[in-house]
Amino acid sequence: MLNHMRSIVVVTLALLVVGCSAAGGGASPSDPPSGSPSDSPSSVPWPSSSPGPAVGAIDHATGATHVVLRFEEGGGFIAPSFLATQAPIFTLYGDGTVIFRNPLLDPLPAVGSVAPFRPFRTVRLSEDQIQKLLANALGPGGLGAARPDYRSDLIADAPTATFTIEAGGISKVVSVYALGIDTQGGPDVAARAAFAKLATSLQDFDNGGTVPTDAFAPERYRGILLEGQPGDPGALPWPWPSVAPTDFMPDPDPSAFQLPKRVLSVAEVEALGVKPYQGGFQGVTLLGPRDGRIYTLSLRPLLPDESK
Repeated sequence: MLNHMRSIVVVTLALLVVGCSAAGGGASPSDPPSGSPSDSPSSVPWPSSSPGPAVGAIDHATGATHVVLRFEEGGGFIAPSFLATQAPIFTLYGDGTVIFRNPLLDPLPAVGSVAPFRPFRTVRLSEDQIQKLLANALGPGGLGAARPDYRSDLIADAPTATFTIEAGGISKVVSVYALGIDTQGGPDVAARAAFAKLATSLQDFDNGGTVPTDAFAPERYRGILLEGQPGDPGALPWPWPSVAPTDFMPDPDPSAFQLPKRVLSVAEVEALGVKPYQGGFQGVTLLGPRDGRIYTLSLRPLLPDESK
């Protein structure tokens, strides 16, 4: 996997700007950052002492739920509980909002059998910062010239990295199988290296926590309910009088997420009494409300563009 099967070279946001300068002008690596930890966390303190791309040079939608750039990774040989909680690693929305989570950070400590995930972080970018980010993704990051699909017949059961971009007149989804896993060269080695570098910079978007960001507070969650093992002494009582296990249903669209799921409000999640929950979790066992069956609940935050 990109996040577990290769040595990660952390690419700082300063390097991101350096890459952008090759695509359309940017700050020199010797320029000091324009912000500091005391600045408002509503803007990323990228260098800005030299002119960057003109505002609006790369056109993009401006809606708060319109995905302009997204990076996610999923699939491969993993347990259903991991599949159930996979979420986009990085998303840039049209209004400049960024929501991301670094999968390389150490996990939060388990609470009994429950494995909580780190919460997502969020920050709001200026238009100039959006332009620099998009210039890097389309240019040095390789998405502008990328074809839709990059396969590999040398590796089995690996995840697929997926980049989505809608900017500069380009609207495409780029799928890269086994990104970051050594495929012994090949015709796509340069493109794969560019994608891997872009992916690393996006997942470590706050540069190891040195760039001020806020915790993302989801308004809704996806609850995924699977039948568990009988006789679990740690099973919690069913917390929702008006919700039955049959209310967790697969999507009728055969191409959509197929595990039994239901959208849960913050109040419904808090009724579980499980904390922390903001980043989602795995491993909560519930005792069925009528039949005494054991169920396993996983929780995944829904992002602003997601409805279910």
